[in-house]
Amino acid sequence: MKPEDLLKLVTTEMPFGKHQGTLIADLPGNYLGWFAREGFPKGQIGQLLALMYELDHNDLRALLQPLRGGGR
Repeated sequence: MKPEDLLKLVTTEMPFGKHQGTLIADLPGNYLGWFAREGFPKGQIGQLLALMYELDHNDLRALLQPLRGGGR
């Protein structure tokens, strides 16, 4: 993981599937868990999903708050 990957979590939208258009950082934990069980996609999206899963699983989503624009 690179520090800039955390910023990508709050700026990159899910490009496909049930939650298409949702920021990676806002994906529900059960959806991330499904990928963890079934396999993450290849490429950057898969890496970001895996990172977000780890943050969610370890209750560390709050680490992303300072990176969000507009104090969301």
